[in-house]
Amino acid sequence: MLEFMDINVPGVVAYRLDGKVSTRDMKTVLDCFREKIDRGEKIHIYQEMTRLGGVEFEALAEKLKFFFDAGLSHFGRVAVVVDKKWLPGLIDLEGRLFKGSEMRGFSMDEKEQAIDFLKGA
Repeated sequence: MLEFMDINVPGVVAYRLDGKVSTRDMKTVLDCFREKIDRGEKIHIYQEMTRLGGVEFEALAEKLKFFFDAGLSHFGRVAVVVDKKWLPGLIDLEGRLFKGSEMRGFSMDEKEQAIDFLKGA
């Protein structure tokens, strides 16, 4: 399930994903990113994932197609807040692999630090 959120940080796309990520959810988020790209805006993201239950194959294909077409240059800071203690380190590693944007992982206890990270964007 996808739920957009207001974290009171201007210019940040904030949303929560709960359970399995559906193709519909992915398309909704990617459409939001496309709108920001069309307006020439940098994309900063607050993504909160609870009870991650996997990703539908078509959703993953949509995401890969989007990044292939749009590239990574449109992305600034990305804060990913997760409910698994071991995931923030993996997200930090992913952030080091994708140059040009700053991606950091945070635990649910670190939501305020994630928001502070985005305020520096």
